[in-house]
Amino acid sequence: MKEWGRLITAMATPFDEKLEVNYDAAASFAKKLVAEGTSALVIGGTTGEAPTLTSEEKCQLFRTVKEAVSVPVIAGIGTNSTRATIEMGKKASECGVDGALVVVPYYNKPPQQSLYEHFKQVAEEVDLPIMLYNVPGRTSCNLEADTAVALSKVSGIVALKEASGNLDQTTRIIRDAQKGFSVYTGDDPLTLPTLAIGGYGVVSVASMVVGPRMKQMIDAFFAGNVTEATRIHLELAEIIKALFAITNPIPVKAALNMMGIPLGGLRPPLTEAPEEVLKTLKASLSKLGLL
Repeated sequence: MKEWGRLITAMATPFDEKLEVNYDAAASFAKKLVAEGTSALVIGGTTGEAPTLTSEEKCQLFRTVKEAVSVPVIAGIGTNSTRATIEMGKKASECGVDGALVVVPYYNKPPQQSLYEHFKQVAEEVDLPIMLYNVPGRTSCNLEADTAVALSKVSGIVALKEASGNLDQTTRIIRDAQKGFSVYTGDDPLTLPTLAIGGYGVVSVASMVVGPRMKQMIDAFFAGNVTEATRIHLELAEIIKALFAITNPIPVKAALNMMGIPLGGLRPPLTEAPEEVLKTLKASLSKLGLL
């Protein structure tokens, strides 16, 4: 498989004034992110408003971004149906993507053995490297450390996006997982702490706004300059907090639009950021010299 690198950006989906997918803007934005240091892109994930995209829109996005950039493209294919996830995975594979992000099934709250079987079936049926995605704040279901470790030994499952916010759980997975299995944090505020306990990188939302600084922080850490990495981590804390003040991707789209990067609005049921969030974002962006 293509190396996915340490700074993966979960890309927002641009819409036009009618809230139709703006594929030209998606291609341009993807190129911009890569130029700023993004090593791979997740398309059609949570940040990409996947629940409101049709399978046809997702496939066109996968093809559009894949044609626009040279870095790996990871397709968000996960649903709360094993069969539907496999079907979406096969369509994504036909689009030429380099991997698949598969979220823990939401709403139906499967027990751990069911989660194991779900991901195993997807890996067996979809001809793509699989990144597991644990985000219990969204799914109401936690992929426990023992289950993640067991899945790390399944052929085709190569990585985990761990967004539980639980560093103890992350530590156990990093310690016990199959050699070569990559653990990424899905929580921007925990990027540096996760690297410090042996994590491989981050699947980031904030990198759409502060990608160059995120890359500098990661590079400094792996160069052994932990003091510099810590300085950048502290510098970015305020904007990262602002970007998650309410449901993602509401704040990040607002921030990008403020910065002159027109990604358009949000599809219902999401709505525009309230004034207090906009004020906080503006202050944080101004402090960093991004406005």
